[in-house]
Amino acid sequence: MARLIADARAALAEEERAAADRDLRRFLILVIGKLILGTRGDPVSCRCLPLLEDLSSVGSYAWGAALLAHLFDSLGTSSRETGVAGFFPLLQVWAYYHLPSLGRGVPRRPGAVPLLQRWRFRRDEQSLRLQVTLIHDALDTVPFGHVQWTPYVGEDDAAQPWVERGRPYFGRDIWLHSFNTVVPLHHRLVARTLGLHQAVVDFPTRQRPWERPGWSFRGIQQVTDWTVRVREQLEDWEQRGREVASDATSDEDYFRAYARRYRAQVYKGSQRPFDPEGCIASLEGVLDSTIQQRDDLQAIVTQLREELDRAQ
Repeated sequence: MARLIADARAALAEEERAAADRDLRRFLILVIGKLILGTRGDPVSCRCLPLLEDLSSVGSYAWGAALLAHLFDSLGTSSRETGVAGFFPLLQVWAYYHLPSLGRGVPRRPGAVPLLQRWRFRRDEQSLRLQVTLIHDALDTVPFGHVQWTPYVGEDDAAQPWVERGRPYFGRDIWLHSFNTVVPLHHRLVARTLGLHQAVVDFPTRQRPWERPGWSFRGIQQVTDWTVRVREQLEDWEQRGREVASDATSDEDYFRAYARRYRAQVYKGSQRPFDPEGCIASLEGVLDSTIQQRDDLQAIVTQLREELDRAQ
């Protein structure tokens, strides 16, 4: 963002300072509102305006974290929407590097930075519904060996100063912030991207009551002090989260735990030919999930009974 502002100022050098700053703010509003924090519609949120009051501070904000928080929040509802808010090319390039067997991107400029410049998007003339179905099918059948878990090994940080500055936050579980949205980056769920074996972890749920802490901008006089409302998460960011570590010697235990939790959902909602083995796997997943839920509920019942006995 700092480099963008410097380049824009150079392009506006012939204008008077006040006029140049005004045009620069218009340009930045477009970049922030339509790219970094883009929505599914055309309007740009007015909450971006206070960020541009001091143009000298714009480059110091954590735009990458805000972009991820905004994108992650959108992905949580994407299955029920017609599109995804946020900077979608980030997802595309991520898929090109991590899932090359999908063949969705065409390399064009090796060594270019940012990495987005290294790819040419492959245009698909098929209907959007068919494209989504084909991508779902392809994702469900990607062979394990075709996933590139550490595609950025060997990249030179010196050629990408924005990466070099963010390096202290990499490989860590951390809370991401974007206005009144706070979401967790569970890096421990993808420890293999750090070159580690994946240990069994508690799979996260969406029960995050403070992720969207109410309608914080209703009325001029209703002001939320976010340093109080999400103090724990802000302190976590200032402390750079928690480093991800793993003492697992293989991924097998994680695979089994993941299958028990999600196997029944792998083929859910897809229109595929009848697959006996797939049906058996789905039923086994349902059975494992049901047994696990029964055990969890039984533990809760036992705990409640013990508390009731103590109270009597």
